[in-house]
Amino acid sequence: MDVKSRNYLLLNRQALEKDIKTSYIMDHMIADQVLTLQEEEKVRQQNTQKERAAMLINILLKKDNNSYRSFYNALLHEGYRDLAALLQDGIPTISSGSVKSSLDGMTSYVKTILCEGGVPQRPVVFVTRPKLVDAIKEKLYCLQNDPGWVTVYGMAGCGKTVLTAEALRDHQLLEGYFPGGVHWISVGKQDKAGLLIKLQNLCSRLDHDCTLSQRPPLNIEEAKDRLRLLMLRKYPRSLLVLDDIWDSWVLKAFDNQCQVLITSRDRSVTDAVAGKKYEIHVESGLAHEKGLEVLSLFVNKKITELPEQANCIVRECKGSPLVISLIGALLRDFPGRWEYYLKQLQNKQFKRIRKSSSYDYEALDEAMSISVEQLNENFKDYYKDLSILPKDVKVPTKVLCILWDMETEEVEDILQEFVNKSLLFCDRNGKSFHYYLHDLQLDFLTEKNRNQLQELHKNIVNQYKKYYKLNMPIPSQEDCMYWYNFLAYHMAGANMQKELCDLMFSLDWIKAKTELVGPAHLIHEYVEYSSVLDQKGSIVRENFQEFLSLNGHLLGRQPFPDIIQLGLCQPETSEVYQQAKLLAQQEAGVFYLEWINKKSMKNLSRLVVRPHRDAVYHACFSQDRQRIASCGADKTLQVFKAESGERLLEISAHDDEILCCSFSADGTFVATCSADKKVKIWNSRTGQCMHVYEEHSEQVNCCQFNNRSGQYLLATCSNDTFIKLWDLNRNYCRNTMFGHVNSVNHCKFSPNDEYVASCSTDGTVKLWEVLSANELKTIEIKDFFKTADEQPDDVEILVKCCSWSGNSATVLVVAKNKLLLFDVKTSDLLKQIIVSHHSTIQYCDFCPGDELVAVALSHCSVELWNIKSLSKVADCRGHMSWVHCVTFSPDGSLFMTSSDDQTIRIWETDKVCKSSDAVLKSELDVVFHNGEVMILAIYNQQHLQLINGNTDSIIMQTEAQESLICCCCLSEDLKFAAFGQENGTIKVWSWQLKECVFLRGHKEAVKDFRLLENSKLLSWSFDGTVKVWNIITGKAEKDFACHGDTVLSCAVSPDGSKFSSASADKTAKIWSFESSSVLHELNGHEACVRCCTFSSNNKLLATGDDKGEIRIWYTLTGELLHFCSPVTVDEGEPTHGGWVTDLSFSPDSKVLVSSGGYLKWWNVTTGESLQTFYTNGTNLKSIHVSPNFKVYVTVDNLGILYVLQKM
Repeated sequence: MDVKSRNYLLLNRQALEKDIKTSYIMDHMIADQVLTLQEEEKVRQQNTQKERAAMLINILLKKDNNSYRSFYNALLHEGYRDLAALLQDGIPTISSGSVKSSLDGMTSYVKTILCEGGVPQRPVVFVTRPKLVDAIKEKLYCLQNDPGWVTVYGMAGCGKTVLTAEALRDHQLLEGYFPGGVHWISVGKQDKAGLLIKLQNLCSRLDHDCTLSQRPPLNIEEAKDRLRLLMLRKYPRSLLVLDDIWDSWVLKAFDNQCQVLITSRDRSVTDAVAGKKYEIHVESGLAHEKGLEVLSLFVNKKITELPEQANCIVRECKGSPLVISLIGALLRDFPGRWEYYLKQLQNKQFKRIRKSSSYDYEALDEAMSISVEQLNENFKDYYKDLSILPKDVKVPTKVLCILWDMETEEVEDILQEFVNKSLLFCDRNGKSFHYYLHDLQLDFLTEKNRNQLQELHKNIVNQYKKYYKLNMPIPSQEDCMYWYNFLAYHMAGANMQKELCDLMFSLDWIKAKTELVGPAHLIHEYVEYSSVLDQKGSIVRENFQEFLSLNGHLLGRQPFPDIIQLGLCQPETSEVYQQAKLLAQQEAGVFYLEWINKKSMKNLSRLVVRPHRDAVYHACFSQDRQRIASCGADKTLQVFKAESGERLLEISAHDDEILCCSFSADGTFVATCSADKKVKIWNSRTGQCMHVYEEHSEQVNCCQFNNRSGQYLLATCSNDTFIKLWDLNRNYCRNTMFGHVNSVNHCKFSPNDEYVASCSTDGTVKLWEVLSANELKTIEIKDFFKTADEQPDDVEILVKCCSWSGNSATVLVVAKNKLLLFDVKTSDLLKQIIVSHHSTIQYCDFCPGDELVAVALSHCSVELWNIKSLSKVADCRGHMSWVHCVTFSPDGSLFMTSSDDQTIRIWETDKVCKSSDAVLKSELDVVFHNGEVMILAIYNQQHLQLINGNTDSIIMQTEAQESLICCCCLSEDLKFAAFGQENGTIKVWSWQLKECVFLRGHKEAVKDFRLLENSKLLSWSFDGTVKVWNIITGKAEKDFACHGDTVLSCAVSPDGSKFSSASADKTAKIWSFESSSVLHELNGHEACVRCCTFSSNNKLLATGDDKGEIRIWYTLTGELLHFCSPVTVDEGEPTHGGWVTDLSFSPDSKVLVSSGGYLKWWNVTTGESLQTFYTNGTNLKSIHVSPNFKVYVTVDNLGILYVLQKM
């Protein structure tokens, strides 16, 4: 053995001796032929478990490298993953000629790869089918290094899974073709929420050290992207195995340019995906000889020694490996019953009308029925309990320990009995054993015990409650994920309405579950179990469902937000708010805030319609704005009235999901395109099908009509990499545009109909001339995605969507989380917006006025951005799941969003983003006067308004000013208001005298100022100076040349002797008023220092910068006390959600509040975060705090005013 390997054994000897049980481990080592039976006996003779382990290690230390590998694999197989991890770095390197065990050519290398990848073990009795195994290997070799799909298809129970796993037990195949490993995932029949759980589990398995993200992906789109990154960066040249695929839409989540092996009952399942495709058909049964071989292995006889009934039994079993194994296991226990079991199979006693299953396998039913009958009475009950296990889920031993109230060893013994009888399957790849039933076995059980299912569900729920009492499972427990994913399923199955409501309407449960898997699965459960939850009305469920969908974008982030604080922002009538308030009152010593003016928030969507029975992928307006066409996953095209939602047409239009629809310019036709590869043209009034185009060879992603009436041109694009132009007047494909090298996701005519833009997964946007169909130019979008050190991002950039400006001069492109605006003539990048750090952009549309862009995001919301000012002007929430599409009406007055939640929402553009002049600007001042919150705000950039924050009423408003107002300030006694203008002038306004004093002297625009006592005013400017003014005379009394760059903020010490200045030059300074000199220069910030504030006791100064960092300094010495701890956050997200824009200390100097992307409260002594308040918009410019530190006022970038009160 290598010295390194020996050292690792010696180093970890103590841990190994303490934990391992030797008997199972020795079984593996004997099978690998690295341990003799004599050595095994030597170990067994030791008295205690620890002595046996010590003896085994002593023997091992005298052996070779293969023994070390075998021991390591045995630890993995037997669930000692932590101990195996200790030995991992000591594994000797493997040469290609690694010694094989004579049994089957399996090497230790292969065992390790398959074990770590979750590949199922061989069944109890296994016969090889070399022809089929070789055929699977041959197709895998065909993939070479290119992305592609190998499909192993055949009827249920024909052995596809076992054959696929066997093909992977090949050293040469794995080392030569898949050195990145094999990753096996059992998929089964899934809805979207179930698929998301499978994807989350796979991502966390592949990203176990969380190098890519701290949190699970929140939706399928994000999971697909995460998986793509993992396969590209961490597991290049690896094989993904998807076992038991039922639906083609599921494969789209794995369509990531990687190599995939799938098993399915449906040969056509890969039609929906792109790439090379190979097939292997598994005939429905074992050949007669192979069937006999299985029986002979079970009864331990040669085939020639089997009785004549054996032939008949194999024939009755119709070659099904599953059925033959069940009968074989019975014959092993009762070798004299050949005739009896044959008669049982022939009599077909177990007849049933099977409603729950898609199959009618009489032989399987008989074999299952006989096998269950042969179990002793206790075991029959235990087996019946398995009837309620969810399909395609591997259940950890601990769940069954809780169900049966037994120790692990007892449970494993019972379950091993079922495994031996082929009634159950065991997976030994994880830390512990996981058990599962074949679909057909579960179908049999649910049908047999149909009348008792409710009681069985009730039993498992009661056992869970007995075990956990009032606690909840914690992530380190192996059964944790099972309960979070399936406890509600069991409660609904038991019709336990009260328990289900208590669970699903509990903020504690929501917090625990969303922290682990995000909100999507919970939202799905509210819909799935609504019939049970709504027995006393649907309002409470709707409250919780709305809460989750509105806050879904926050519930996915790290650090996890305070769910009680989020609940307190719900309307006061909401059950969520009432529960949050109760919990907040019970939490002693925790800081919570009430949003006291939240009643001003209104639901902004004008109409909500639910025309489909599944996800809505696309919706569009007719040119006259009177009608809407929509399509989606339910394969229908719907046309309805835009004003009322009244349905005009419903057409079952395609054989697969419809991905896009489009009205012709005159509204006569609607085009649809689908995953079934077809494009169809419909009469939009009668619903008659006018044309069917079948030239695309893969799914068609998008169809768009041109904009001119009378000339019916349609552009379509597909996963086959082509864009096609169709002339409806001539009923044929006019042109095919070649050039993209990967799927084309979107295409769109320019408003003047001269060009078509196309977006592709190959990372490019291409512009084509419509007349000639020639390529005009290509824009490489991936060039605009660089890593931190300016290297191109090594991941392909999926270009999702594009939209034209009204003058056809610019084109807007969407990729990842960015909006990119290009000049069509020069290809120059004109504007760029990073929309979100937590979400990908699904779709975008230009408003016909060319300033507004609507963006659909994967976290359930739609945002409107002003492309000229690069600012977000509206945030539209209301959808309960992710949004696929957003489109403006032709005149831009309405826009429409379509979502996975089966709804389409229509919004009024003006209402959603109140025209920007009517929005409160973020620059405001607040005075807390006689218990009232008085706000001085800038309205329309030309007026000052005095607003009562408690009532939201306007008290006074000034005349319009000739120069735009950029900042304002209010005196404590409300007598004076001052405002700074862009021309550098400051005006001081007396509300009583209605007259102005002009303060002129700054050379550039005034940044801001403070009114001081004794009729003084402190102002600072973009010119780098700070001035002290007498507001009675209008004269400057002191002038400080503070910084070489803009002064961004100043603060005056409570005793009035000092002030501080913060600047864009990355420094802050403390000044003496008296000597007009610098007392301390504070260096160390790595970005613009945007704000500063003194503590009430004059001892501390806090400064905040544009990197989200807050520093606290001693004012006396200028020394740094500490940082307010930067929080670990998601990739790409700055610590404070952006800049730190304002700061304020509590009167006792123990708490600090800061504003930025959101509001945050900090413990000054420790630098830890106490609470976070998330606003609807972002970019909070300031925070105004009452003298008692109990009321806080701010405005977000959407112009929403927040008056918050500490509870």
